[in-house]
Parts: sequence; C-alpha cells; structure tokens
Amino acid sequence: MKQLIQSLKTGEVELVEIPVPEVKPGHLLIKSSRSAVSLGTERMLVEFGKAGWVKKARQQPDKVKQVLQKIRTDGIGPTVRSVSNKLNQPIALGYSNAGTVLEVGRGVTGYEVGDRVLSNGRHTEVVCIPEHLCARVPDNVSDETAAFGVVCSIALQGVRLAEPTLGETFVVLGLGLIGLLVVQILQANGCQVIGFDFDPAKVVLARDFGADAYAINDNTEIVSVANDIADGSGADGVLICAATGSNAPIEQAPKMCRKRGRVILLGVVGLQLSRADFYEKEITFQVSCSYGPGRYDDRYENKGLDYPIGFVRWTEQRNFQAVLQLMAKGLLQTEKLITRRIPLEKAPQLYAGLAREAGLGFLIEYPGSVDLHQKSVVLNSHAAPSPNKCVVGFIGAGAFTGRTLIPAFAKSGARLKSIASAAGTSGNHLGNKFNLEVSTTDYKVILDDPEINTVAITTRHNTHARFVIEAFKAGKHVFVEKPLCIASEELSKIIETYSAVRNLRSRIFMVGFNRRFSPLTDKIVQLLKTQNGLKAMIFSVNAGAIHSDHWTQDPEVGGGRLIGEACHYLDLFRYLASSAIAESHVLYSSAKTRDTFTIQLASKDGSIGTINYFANGHKGFPKDRVEIFCGGKVLQMDNFRRLRGFGWKGFKKTILRQQDKGHVAEIISFVSAIEEGRDSPIPFEEIMEVAETTIRLNNR
Repeated sequence: MKQLIQSLKTGEVELVEIPVPEVKPGHLLIKSSRSAVSLGTERMLVEFGKAGWVKKARQQPDKVKQVLQKIRTDGIGPTVRSVSNKLNQPIALGYSNAGTVLEVGRGVTGYEVGDRVLSNGRHTEVVCIPEHLCARVPDNVSDETAAFGVVCSIALQGVRLAEPTLGETFVVLGLGLIGLLVVQILQANGCQVIGFDFDPAKVVLARDFGADAYAINDNTEIVSVANDIADGSGADGVLICAATGSNAPIEQAPKMCRKRGRVILLGVVGLQLSRADFYEKEITFQVSCSYGPGRYDDRYENKGLDYPIGFVRWTEQRNFQAVLQLMAKGLLQTEKLITRRIPLEKAPQLYAGLAREAGLGFLIEYPGSVDLHQKSVVLNSHAAPSPNKCVVGFIGAGAFTGRTLIPAFAKSGARLKSIASAAGTSGNHLGNKFNLEVSTTDYKVILDDPEINTVAITTRHNTHARFVIEAFKAGKHVFVEKPLCIASEELSKIIETYSAVRNLRSRIFMVGFNRRFSPLTDKIVQLLKTQNGLKAMIFSVNAGAIHSDHWTQDPEVGGGRLIGEACHYLDLFRYLASSAIAESHVLYSSAKTRDTFTIQLASKDGSIGTINYFANGHKGFPKDRVEIFCGGKVLQMDNFRRLRGFGWKGFKKTILRQQDKGHVAEIISFVSAIEEGRDSPIPFEEIMEVAETTIRLNNR
C-alpha cells in the first residue's frame, strides 16, 4: 500500500510503498476513502523540514541546550549522529481520515467490518487506529464530509473551552479552515459571531455561514469594530485561530473582551502577553489541546480505558461523535471549504507547493482496493546465500534499532535481510537506509524464513519474552535488547522453552548487555586481573527524570526503570565481580515513582557493590560513573569515555575520543560466535541470574 511521508531533515514529501499493517488488539483496520489536508499544520511541518540547521535551532532553543549538554558528556561524534538520526526519521502525514472498517481487533465492540468511520488516520491507504480515535459515520454524511471530522473536533474543543451560551457574542480571529468551522459551531450554539481575516475570500465565506465578518487592512480598527458590534461592552470571548508569529492577535483579543471575558487559543501566534490587558478585566486565557480530553493519554487512546461520562462528558471520541451529529443535521458544512480534490498519487506535488498554496481544505482521494495480504515489501535485491553466514531479521524498528543496533550489525559483516515493524513506516525507512532486503508488518515472516538464522528483538519490553520464546521454537540464534523480560512467569517460560527445544543449546542466545563490551570495561578487567583482593564497587547512574506517562514507566509495558535500565549495572557488577550474585537488596526514595533507588549487592566470593540509580540529579554531572576499590587501588570511569587509575603502577588514565558503551563490540562478538561456532559471549546461566535478580528486586 502507499503512504505519504515527510523528511524532517529536508522537508521533502514522497509517496512510498509500505506493507499493510496487522490489526492490533483494541484497534480497527480501516481502508481509507478520503483524508483532509490541514493546510496550517502540515505547511508548518514542511517549512520546518525545509529550514536550515540554524533556523531549525532558532525554532527549538530548548533542543539546542540538550544538544550542547550531550556534546559535553558524550562527545561531538555521537551527538551529531544522534541529531542526524532524529531528523532522518520519516513523519507519516495527516490526521483526519474517513474510510471503511476492514478488520476489527480483539476486544473492540460496537464496530463491524464494512462500517464507515472517521479516524485520526494518516494519509495512507490502510490505517490501524485505536477504537477511541474512531467514530461511526451516519448514513447521510458522505466520506468527503466525514474526512473533515477530526479537524472539526479541534474547532469544537476550542469552542467547548470558551463555554458559549445562547445569545453571547464571540470574535474569531483567523478565518482559515479551523476558524470557519469555529464560526459554524458557534452559530449552532446560538451565538453572534464576529470574524476577521486578511483574505477577503475567507471573509465572504464566513458571511455565508452567518458571521459578521470583516477583511483586515491598514485602515481596519478591528478592536473598535468588534466592540461596536458587541454594543460597546466587548465580546464575551475571542477564539484565536490564526497562524502567525506576530503578537498582534494576543494583544487585540483581551481588548475586544468584556470584563471577565474568555480568550481561547487554537492557532499558533506570538505570546508576548500584556499583563495589564488581562489583569484589568480579569480575562481568562486558555490554550486548546487538539481534539479534547484523552488526547495524548496512552491509557485512553491505546489501552482503551474510557473516561466515565459522568465525570468527563466530552472526550475526544465523543467530540468526534458530536461533530458527526452536526454534520448529519446540516449544521456543520464542509463542501464550501473544499479547495481541491487530489488523487493520492499526485499528493506529493501538492506538498511541494504547499508554501504557495492558497485555499482552505484539500481532500486526498484513495484508489478502490488494496491487497490485505501484502504484509511484506521487497526493498533490495537478495544477496547470494553463503554457508555459516549470520543472516539477521530484526523484530522492531524503533529509534535505538536504527541509531545503534542495525549499524552495529552492519559493521559485523552479517547479512541484514528483513525488518518487521508494526505500521511499516519505520521498517521501510530503516530498510532503505541500511539496504535491508525486506520490510514487513508480520514478524512471522522472519521466523518462517529458512535463510534467516538470527533474530534481533528490539520491541517494547513486555513483548520480549514472547518473541524470544517464538524465536527459540523457530530454531534461531537470538539477540534480545535488555531487559530479557519483565515478569517471573515470563522468565520461567523462557527457561522451560530453552531446555525443551531440541538442539537449542547449539544456538547463540544473548541479551544486549553492551556495557560489558566497552573498551574501558575491557581495560578495567585487564587491570583487575593483576589483583587478588575482593572488590568494592559503586555504580552511580545520573539517569535524569522521565515523565511518568512514558511507556518505560508503565509497569505492564516497560516494567519501570529498575527492570528496563538498572539491569545493565546488575550485569556489569556480575561481570566485574566474576562471581555469582549471592545477596541483593533495594531501597527506593519514593514508592510511587520508583525511579530513584539504591541497590546493595554481594557476590559469592565476598565482593560487594552499590548501584545508585538516581533520577533527581543535574545533567552537568556524569551520567555513568563506575568506581572500583581493590587492593589499595581505585579505578574511576565516567560516561564510558574517561578512565582514571589511582595507585596503579604504569596506569593513570585513558580518555577516548568519544563515548563507547560497547554496542559495536557486543554485536561483533555475537556474530562471530555464530559464524565461528563458539559459545555465547554471555553464558546463559549469567543471563538468567541477572534476569532473576532484577525481577526479584523490582517486585519488592
């Protein structure tokens, strides 16, 4: 199937062939009929992409600070690669779609195959959308009209925040697509509407919808005009729907309001507020967020947990439904807002000239049929098979996979054959970037491919165990990014499968504990070999805070930071001690956040260690610090870049040109073990020991 994507680096938009996605639990698989192009939002994305590095930096000064900090800690090379990878990630465009249900995911109720629905789907022939981001389209509402449903919901949410009542007067600044929809919704609420825009054609449309609308020119005193129409006392509220860098709208809005009026921002404008203008009239100012309550809440959107209607009357889905009701009653009209209809294959030309486009609504039209069985796309020609060669299939196509893992496998000389991703977009991007042969949305294509002897798993943590077990059963070599799993039941099934599958011990199995393979870790090991005494170790991890809504913090998905990240240091302690972990304890500073804690460890040989994993530190302090005390000597390593020795004869320090956490060496070691028939670089028993210790500590 075809999809429109944009490069953040260049701003270029292209139509690419990607595999059809699998329907996920709690989702609907939808065949697109029409999708609406939001000129303001999508023009902004294109312009950002086409901007040079300096202009991009000026638009996001907070990101510049993060980059400078990363240079100080990690070095220029890793930072440049990280920023470049971020900008190279493709963006799937679009968010207002209408189509027909092809498949209903497990757990979804109220929908059937063949239903017409609106969704926040992308400009793609087939989309897979959570049920709370969909709504059934009434019979008397066309696909063309329904395709504007999500855009209309943005307008509706702004109006809801303004809390209009019958007979009130509102000003709408900016009569673009959103502004004209706001005009109609306010009219449906029985309000008097005053509209302003620089474009006379949009003013005419606003008048057609019943507003008192005026074109702005050098002689237009819009504050006076608005106040005169509102009987001199000012409007009850102002909705700012303009897109401009100017502060004029936010300066004019409070002056148009009566005392205790409301100003709602739906657009993007300068925000240099005058306190006096808001203070003297006690004006309320609020920014409207997208389609309504539930937006950006993973529990609502992706886990299907609805807000009770008695407490949250209008969620984003209920806003979708309300918009469709207005459309069905003829109170919300979009026909006059359609500037042009574009076949999907010609959409890239529209985006190429988006900066010069004048108009309101653009509709993308989709061809009639799609082969739902097309779950894989061939990207490059097949390489000639060679015996004993490591042939890799990647399950997962996230940022880490593209930034770190695939480049490491490429350097190892392995044959990179296939990549599986949920939606197909990221898999296609990484497949083309690194010359993989196949992109698929069905991971079983990788497991069933007899040429692929190695599976690399880099999905979210709660899926690791399932994919590892299936890869074991398929007889593959397995590399899984940490953590191995997040629950003791999963660990038991992994051990059971590993023991039960015939000849599995001849396969290489490894978890991505890359810190073992850092060149500075290797130097530490060489130095410690000269000492016979017991070791005392301190691992200080200045991890930084992660928002509680991030998936890694979700106990059911990411498992939390001890499971997802601290496991690295448990493994590193096990490796440096060269002795099994005999005792472990954890102490949290907060039982609620569980992201700042101390772990105490003791090994069977008497070595001890402390892992201080803190999320409450300062970014200027090293993120990773390892200190080892042994035989009257000390080693101190910072950020896997600098190693200093105290009391070591012939060694004082080693400073690498850039940070090296061992990812490349780790993969080269893994691939070499496969191709040369050697044992796994990390013994199976140590992997299980670290996993069991991590899960046990996390459950306390």
